[in-house]
Amino acid sequence: MEPCLPKNVGRGGRWMNHRQVINGILFRLRTGIPWRDLPTRFGKWQTIYDRHRRWSADGTWDQILRAVQADAHAEGRIDWSMVSVDSTVCRAHQHAAGARKQAPRKPGKRTRPTQHRPDEALGRSRGGLTTKIHLAGEGGLRPLAMLVTPGQWGDAPQMIAVLERVRVPRPTGGRPRTRPDHLSGDKAYSSRRNRRYLRRRQIKHTIPERRDQRAHRQRRGSNGGRPTGFDAARYARRNEVERMINRLKIYRAVATRYDKRAYVFHGTVTAAAVRLWLRS
Repeated sequence: MEPCLPKNVGRGGRWMNHRQVINGILFRLRTGIPWRDLPTRFGKWQTIYDRHRRWSADGTWDQILRAVQADAHAEGRIDWSMVSVDSTVCRAHQHAAGARKQAPRKPGKRTRPTQHRPDEALGRSRGGLTTKIHLAGEGGLRPLAMLVTPGQWGDAPQMIAVLERVRVPRPTGGRPRTRPDHLSGDKAYSSRRNRRYLRRRQIKHTIPERRDQRAHRQRRGSNGGRPTGFDAARYARRNEVERMINRLKIYRAVATRYDKRAYVFHGTVTAAAVRLWLRS
């Protein structure tokens, strides 16, 4: 991670030890405690929070994630044979609400954070405030890309946006790899728009057809098109993305959202993904 971390450049005070700060961020990520309650051995809580917020705003966590993915790809540790898409709903704590209406800006700059959302990715339902994480995971139970949206948003409209975020750099140079060998998804991703997108990119896929869609196609006769292919043996591997979500939600700051801003919560999820990639 060290080559991707910011360096001390220009005038002003010097950065605190990155190792100590990252340990504090990971401790809060695992336990989900408030920033103010961090143990004093990690230093000042305000420094740790500001570093996490800054790295979430300028995309440092995303760069670290791509760097560890590039190392894994160079060593052949990414299973491209089956990439699965799925989503999970995270309950938002009451402290996650109440963000200012004014759009945030990057610390020390006039531009907005990379992952800023005007709706702050908070959805209201009968159960309260929720946030949904859309994921694309490889066969090794590690996330390749993620997207944070309000909890009531559907899965099918977000599949293309998640796949567009899959960009694993090649250390030897050239274009990053963005296309898996095979894609798997449940019935929630069955739509003509998604299937056209996958055929255009020449991505083989296993997505079961919904019952109402199958009946509508049969009523149209020959104009309804050919039946969709389905490989039950490949679809059995869809449990990999479910297990990956379980691993991701081990971190309590991901299972329950405490961050007010969507870009900060995206940085929290990305940091948890980095931790999964760094595990043996």
